Amino acid sequence: MDLLQFLVDKNNIFIVAVALVSGIMLAVPALRKGRAGQGISTSEAIQMVNQRHAVWIDVRPAEAFRAGHIPQARNMPAAELEQKAGSLPKNKPLVLVCETGRDAGRVASRLRSQGFAEVAVMEGGMRGWSAAGLPVTQKP
Repeated sequence: MDLLQFLVDKNNIFIVAVALVSGIMLAVPALRKGRAGQGISTSEAIQMVNQRHAVWIDVRPAEAFRAGHIPQARNMPAAELEQKAGSLPKNKPLVLVCETGRDAGRVASRLRSQGFAEVAVMEGGMRGWSAAGLPVTQKP
């Protein structure tokens, strides 16, 4: 009974509201990440490519890809995924890259539904890659 009285007390209602809003704000990113799939850091992505022969898939539009991309990445814009997914290897892990790491989650879900077992999203996308000082190329 004391807890209920504390929660509804005029002076404490603001504190309770702030605590609830803070909790929700902390939970939302974790829930989004869980829905988007496995997010990996740039170093984990590099290890996956080097050790397990994963394939870089850049899901940004072709113009953004031509402006600069990860060396050895294949461009497969999210809009063209349905047509081009058949050309991807199903026996190798895929590392998806977008501009910021957010859009690739939806693409990962679609690829998993098409039978691709190992699909990872690189956190931070190309912005994270560039911020880490990693190489970017404009070669096709």
